[in-house]
Amino acid sequence: MEELVRVVIRCILSLVCLFLVTKVLGKKQVSQLSLFDYVIGISIGNFAAEISINLDAKILSGIIAVIIFGLFAYIVSWLTMKSIILRRYFTGTPTVLIDKGNILYDGLKKVKFDVNDLLQECRIGGYFDVSEIECAVLEVNGTLSILPKSEYKPLTAKDMNIKADKQGLVANVIIDGKIMLENLSLINKDIEWLDHELKVKGKKVEDILLGTIDVNDKITIFDKINGKSSHNTLE
Repeated sequence: MEELVRVVIRCILSLVCLFLVTKVLGKKQVSQLSLFDYVIGISIGNFAAEISINLDAKILSGIIAVIIFGLFAYIVSWLTMKSIILRRYFTGTPTVLIDKGNILYDGLKKVKFDVNDLLQECRIGGYFDVSEIECAVLEVNGTLSILPKSEYKPLTAKDMNIKADKQGLVANVIIDGKIMLENLSLINKDIEWLDHELKVKGKKVEDILLGTIDVNDKITIFDKINGKSSHNTLE
């Protein structure tokens, strides 16, 4: 029982330490990590696991190791913001794999890609025919950015001379039956206005799973009970 309590305490301490270090380093998805970030992340995770389950290891030493690695990562992140040379060294540079419709063999060799790897990334990007691609760049986080040839680009509203509604962020004004007052305020609306609009549409706040308003004042409501959505343009 005593050993179990020790494990629980160590786990909590390691989680708190990891959370604080991650908070300092900033938010990044796994797919956005550079090689350096990936190595740092694995190392810190290793230390945290060691602190949690190895009862013979000194917990203070493990916490110090996590902090040192986190501090080093923070310093490198700050330096790479200031220096292009350091940024290129630690985070790398994008590599062109296809240029003007031609596959660049030297680029493939540089990133240790073979043709099958390239074709796979193109398919993931939605291109099953490489001849449709004008340019493809492998980013430092491993994702492939693709520019299609002009004849294969999707039509836009501008191409068709169609006037499109303006776009922007959507405000979540109701979440799980609760009104988000701060979000309402950000779009210059108040609770009285929202109550009026819901009454017009015969909706009750407690029955709504999600309610959003876009920049065109169009409200979208997802009911909590059946999951159906209704779209209404607000005046």
